[in-house]
Amino acid sequence: MGKAARHPALERLDAFVGEWSMEASFAAGATGRAVFEWVLGGQFLVERAEVPDAPDSIAIVGLDRDGEAFTQHYFDSRGVARVYAMTFSDGVWTLLRDSADFSPLDFWQRFTGELSADGGTISGRWETSRNGSAWERDFDLTYRKVR
Repeated sequence: MGKAARHPALERLDAFVGEWSMEASFAAGATGRAVFEWVLGGQFLVERAEVPDAPDSIAIVGLDRDGEAFTQHYFDSRGVARVYAMTFSDGVWTLLRDSADFSPLDFWQRFTGELSADGGTISGRWETSRNGSAWERDFDLTYRKVR
């Protein structure tokens, strides 16, 4: 079977490709690691992450049918599996979980990260909500590209 043509919107995610060090505010002084790479002919972006005091994780990102947004499928070493709506536009990366997926929706989650002008840092924060309207900061998360 032939290789499918790659949708141009996937090129926006090239900014993530490579190795990153990670600093989470709950793991003061400890540095984690994330690696983003294209798989399956460049149709999906995979992130593998290890952060001290957090579960190891893998996330697979694919393009939504609309060709503008993305879906991230997240899995971790606790056995947690979640689906996030994802966008990446003008250097702003968002993830949102606001509906039940593989597990009940006991709380809402969102992440907002901003890519620096030089592409070397993503400064982000995770937030949670019990009702989907009142949000509280969960933790800060910073990615730094390993050059």
